[in-house]
Amino acid sequence: MHGLEIGTRGQVAFASRLEPAWHNLGTVFDGELTTAEMLDLSYLSGWNVHLEEIKRGGRTSKPKFDVLRTNPFDGELDALGIVAERYKVVQNEELFAFGDSILAGGGTWETAGSIKDGTQVFGSLSIGEDIIIGDEDVTKLYLLVNTSHDGSTAVMASATPTRVVCQNTLNFALRKDVKQQFKMRHTQTIEGRMAAAREALSLSFAYSKEWEREMNELFRVDCTKQTFDKMISMIEGERPDKDVKGSFKKWDDKRDLLMGIFTDTGDGPKTTLSTAGTMYGALNAFTERIDWYRMPRSGNVDNLFEAASGFNDVINKEKNRILQIVKGFALAA
Repeated sequence: MHGLEIGTRGQVAFASRLEPAWHNLGTVFDGELTTAEMLDLSYLSGWNVHLEEIKRGGRTSKPKFDVLRTNPFDGELDALGIVAERYKVVQNEELFAFGDSILAGGGTWETAGSIKDGTQVFGSLSIGEDIIIGDEDVTKLYLLVNTSHDGSTAVMASATPTRVVCQNTLNFALRKDVKQQFKMRHTQTIEGRMAAAREALSLSFAYSKEWEREMNELFRVDCTKQTFDKMISMIEGERPDKDVKGSFKKWDDKRDLLMGIFTDTGDGPKTTLSTAGTMYGALNAFTERIDWYRMPRSGNVDNLFEAASGFNDVINKEKNRILQIVKGFALAA
């Protein structure tokens, strides 16, 4: 369940600093890499993404273009998608330089890779800010940059908190004046957008401070099993009235899984020991299930990796919905 791009000889378009990712694929490196070195190590350099007009017979209203690249593993030409004439190509080198420039060279490259057969690429930089929730639950803040080469995703930069104990990505919109994400359409150019990105992301660590404050407020509020059960019904829906196609078992299994994560007694990794019995622990139980315990539809693992990495808008919106419900229970406690 990784969705990473793999070459014909087993090369993997992924690199990670110091520790292997959960899928144990790609290249693990020590020390600090330059932007160019990170691109090389993750097979993201030299793609030469470009457009080629699609020739059609007869009359056409608007021209269409193939998005092509040089395959990093075998040097062959790949078609990544079809776009309109206003589409502007953003090379991987430009995307990574964008991320590096937002932090003015002050970040450290942590991960980089390609998923969905090269149509989506990403990289993350450590901002060097440890966020402590309670006494020992550590969350690190990263700058995530990502885009697509098929027109499906904008150029994006996000301030992304990740819990160290389970690599649970917690992308939450906080106060309106503390921005977490910056988007730029593929009809725009990166030049001249750097100042806007810095301002939008509030990378003077305002986001991390607000995150730490809100999560510690949730940590200080107790959450009983009975309250957590009420949250399950509100977030996941009530238990069905009729058992249609095993709906009782599906609901009970989901409830038992969530309760196991919340109480740190489930079959999976123990990730909530220091947060068990708190509203913050409840929040993490729901988001951890989304990131690591869902089954792919029709065997499509790419979307799961995309969601767990923090750049799926639908999943981020769902996590924000969960956050608002948990905060509501905390205020009522």
